[in-house]
Amino acid sequence: MSLRHALLGLLAEGPASGYDLARRFQEGLHSVWPAQHPQIYSELSRLATAGLIEVDSHGPRRRTAYRITDAGLVEVRRWLAEDEVDHSFRMEPLLRSFFFWLMEPEDLARRLREEQARFEQSARSLRSYAGAKDRGEGGAAPRARAQRIALEAAVRVNDALAEWARWARETDPMASEDFGGAEGDGAEG
Repeated sequence: MSLRHALLGLLAEGPASGYDLARRFQEGLHSVWPAQHPQIYSELSRLATAGLIEVDSHGPRRRTAYRITDAGLVEVRRWLAEDEVDHSFRMEPLLRSFFFWLMEPEDLARRLREEQARFEQSARSLRSYAGAKDRGEGGAAPRARAQRIALEAAVRVNDALAEWARWARETDPMASEDFGGAEGDGAEG
């Protein structure tokens, strides 16, 4: 997934400023594709230069709202229908799990409790957004239904990761002879 196409998709909903787009990322997309203000503003500039978006209006405090162009809509639709999907899963918690054997047992247990709590909180928050969609907030248009589908995926992923952290904590890899631990470094030498 690219930030470029995510912004085009959001602008297909209607005109928005960089600030509005950053807020939408924080509210709905942060768990699947985080984006910071500087990244968003840089990409908006590139999209405008490429003719995929254009200025819709200027507001107070140099607020600039953008809208998608016909070429931008063609591009986001092409990306959705034709580009191969990148199924790689880049998550720092999972990368770190490969190196849990280097942690002290109490640090590992603490880290896994924190991860479990974080994933549980994310799932709760996402369920709240999903509940709003289920109550009809945001309408029944295809856009709202697609957002609900995406929210369900995010809820399920966070639930699964919370369960993974609980399982990992209960499994206690440091107790097994198969896991070295920092002192019995497990490295072959």
